[in-house]
Amino acid sequence: MDDRQHCIFMNHAAEELTGYRLEETLGRPLHDVVHHQRPDGSPYPLAECPIDQAFPERDRMQGEEVFVHKDGHFYPVAFTASPILGDDGLPVGTIIEARDLTAEKARESALKESESRFRNMADHSPVMMWVTDPDGYCIHLNARWYEFTGQAPGTGEGYGWLDAVHPDDRLLAEQAFVAANAARRDYRVDFRLRRADGMYRWTIDAAAARFDQDGRYLGYVGSVIDIDERREAEDKLALSEEQLRLATEVGEIGQWDVDQATGSMFWPPRVKAMFGISPHVPVTLEDFHNGVHPDDREKTRAAYEAASDPDRRALYDVEYRTVGKEDGIIRWVAAKGRGLFNADGVCFRVIGTAIDITARKADEARLRELNERLEQEVTARIAERNRVWEMSRDLFAIMGFDGHLKAINPAWEVTLGRDVEALLALSFRDQVHPDDHSAVESMMEQLLRGETVERFEDRLRHADGSWRWISWTLVPEGDVFYAVGRDVTPEKAAAAELEHAQEALRQSQKMEAMGQLTGGVAHDFNNLLTPIVGSLDLLQRKGLGGEREQRLIEGAIQSAERARTLVQRLLAFARRQPLQPTAVDVGQLVNGMADLLASTTGPQVRVVVDAADGLPPANADPNQLEMALLNLGVNARDAMPKGGTLKIITTREVVDSETGPLQAGQYVKLSVADTGVGMDDATRARAIEPFFSTKGIGKGTGLGLSMAHGLAAQLGGALIIQSEQGVGTNVDLWLPVSGTSASSGEVYDVGAMIGDARGIALLVDDEQAVRASTADMLAEFGFQVQEATSGETALALVADGLMPDLLVTDHLMPGMTGVELAQTLRETFPQLPVLIVSGYAEVEGIAPSLPRLAKPFKRAELAASLAVLMARTEP
Repeated sequence: MDDRQHCIFMNHAAEELTGYRLEETLGRPLHDVVHHQRPDGSPYPLAECPIDQAFPERDRMQGEEVFVHKDGHFYPVAFTASPILGDDGLPVGTIIEARDLTAEKARESALKESESRFRNMADHSPVMMWVTDPDGYCIHLNARWYEFTGQAPGTGEGYGWLDAVHPDDRLLAEQAFVAANAARRDYRVDFRLRRADGMYRWTIDAAAARFDQDGRYLGYVGSVIDIDERREAEDKLALSEEQLRLATEVGEIGQWDVDQATGSMFWPPRVKAMFGISPHVPVTLEDFHNGVHPDDREKTRAAYEAASDPDRRALYDVEYRTVGKEDGIIRWVAAKGRGLFNADGVCFRVIGTAIDITARKADEARLRELNERLEQEVTARIAERNRVWEMSRDLFAIMGFDGHLKAINPAWEVTLGRDVEALLALSFRDQVHPDDHSAVESMMEQLLRGETVERFEDRLRHADGSWRWISWTLVPEGDVFYAVGRDVTPEKAAAAELEHAQEALRQSQKMEAMGQLTGGVAHDFNNLLTPIVGSLDLLQRKGLGGEREQRLIEGAIQSAERARTLVQRLLAFARRQPLQPTAVDVGQLVNGMADLLASTTGPQVRVVVDAADGLPPANADPNQLEMALLNLGVNARDAMPKGGTLKIITTREVVDSETGPLQAGQYVKLSVADTGVGMDDATRARAIEPFFSTKGIGKGTGLGLSMAHGLAAQLGGALIIQSEQGVGTNVDLWLPVSGTSASSGEVYDVGAMIGDARGIALLVDDEQAVRASTADMLAEFGFQVQEATSGETALALVADGLMPDLLVTDHLMPGMTGVELAQTLRETFPQLPVLIVSGYAEVEGIAPSLPRLAKPFKRAELAASLAVLMARTEP
């Protein structure tokens, strides 16, 4: 075309394409000739035509258009419109190239129709189908694929189908597909595909490569089939076959097959080995018959004939021995098999298995031998068990849940004193103590629940009427239970005795603790009383004041003496009273106190004294023994508010062995008995506690019995109380017999000692009031008194040159004790007279050689102690 877009040239092909000759188109716009109308009959404006745009746009135009043929039909063309540029670069014309697409478009239409038919068929196919292009890109998946996988339509195209493959199989499936597509060969692979419900199913994916008529590769058309059930069946079959193989291998089972018509046999190497034949050697039915041990041939032949007989068709089941054809070894074989019969009932084959049971037969022989030995051992064990049953001292029994004994051993006769027949005739309940019936019923319930019961104890009646404690272990089994019992009656008695001893120990420890507390209080009280008693004694001796003052002083002295007596009782209970035991005629002492007791108890109480003749002297402190007897008499009086009899008896007693608080030895027993109200067990248990009293407030100190108990304990004896309510009380005071004779004692001239007193008296006491009172008394005796507040201070005075002629010292002081001070000073002054003064003088703390004076004391008591001390030290 020229610059006006008029046609100036057309080749022959263009003439045939358009139906026009060049002459018919010269000078006319090409658009008006072949491109002026659309297929629908509407006009095609020149401005919209892409072919005519190449000239003004100066750019090549390509595409497809529909031309109008001269005869009026429309046909598709592919065009290229290229502008022709002049020397000045401006367009001078346009070259139009056109190609008829009619045949090509017909083929594409046919192909689309074919694909449409394929897709319609594929979508209605019961299997999953797919199509790919030559690049392996999936261009179609049928409806069944999306129904099965649950993927959204279209998401499986491309390589989206791999998203539905099991993660463990995806790589394998992808690699297999890519490799097959690259090689343009058929494709087949198994993988697990996710179903719409999330479950994975085994599938087989197979496809054939497609090629056109010119041999060009077009891609794949494939299908995916669900083979999960088949795969499962194959797996089960493979597993079954493997299990069978393993079973025959592990079980060392050999298979055999006999052809009845030809007599040929199939024997694997394992069966051949059972007959001593090498694996490569062929065998016949004759090898079987000759290989069976002669002694077993008949039963083997009979079993084989029964299996192959059409009428019997028995199971071939026989054990026999073989003799090795090559090695001569005898083996045991267990064979099983059946005959196979045709439609006419003729046996044409016999097949079966064989197992080498040589080792099993050897084991059976050893087992028979072992059983024989076991029977012998069981017989011996039974005999041994019977000996245990007969000889055991424990009670063995088999008992039913009905409460009756089924069997018992001889130990029952020994333990309960009844013969076996009598015991078996009685129900177990009749033999058990009534108080134990409830416990026995609970025990039976445990056994019925199948529980073992251990250490169950009950009491069984002995033939003599006594009860025996039995400790049981019981085990249920079926409708009976087995019981083993042991007589623990001695252990029970020992345990009771131990409990009694422990209770006595606890009581003793409690009394000891209370005694320590009481002794401490009494010691401090003595220190307070000493200056009081000394001062009152001085005032009375000086006769100061008038009659009224002297009467008040006398009242004060009486009160101080009462306090002193109270402290002595406290110390007696605490076992810290400074005893001065000597040989005492208890009978004489009791007779001497008869009048005092009678006047003290009053006219309603009749006092009876029964002192045995010829009593040995007792080891006792006469003053404290009198006090104890007086206290017991007062207690007896108070226990008989309406009057009664107080009987005092002295006897000689011998204790052969340790009994309770009494050691073996000879004693003088002083008994004080009344016919009063008596005491219950609780009151009797507390009777010797200090300050415990049933007399009411202001009527007693509660120290009488405790003082008597303390006195007896200090002397090595005991106080024993027996009482019954409504009958009366008896208190026994046990005093050990003295090794010396009773004496009336020595008499000292106190006045002479006081007149001759000379020298320095070293007085040591940590209490200032006690020290001042004692210093005044010593000064009255004529001593020059040097005071010290402690043992260390006294030693310092001696170190400074003091030379004492007498040491009077307290015993318990801070730092050094009085005894330690005396021992230290006697190292320097061996003959130094020493008097220990204490309200807390323990026997074990003060040597018997050291004279003692108990606080509180009067001037006369101090003078008497010094008189005894000076008499001992005179040459």
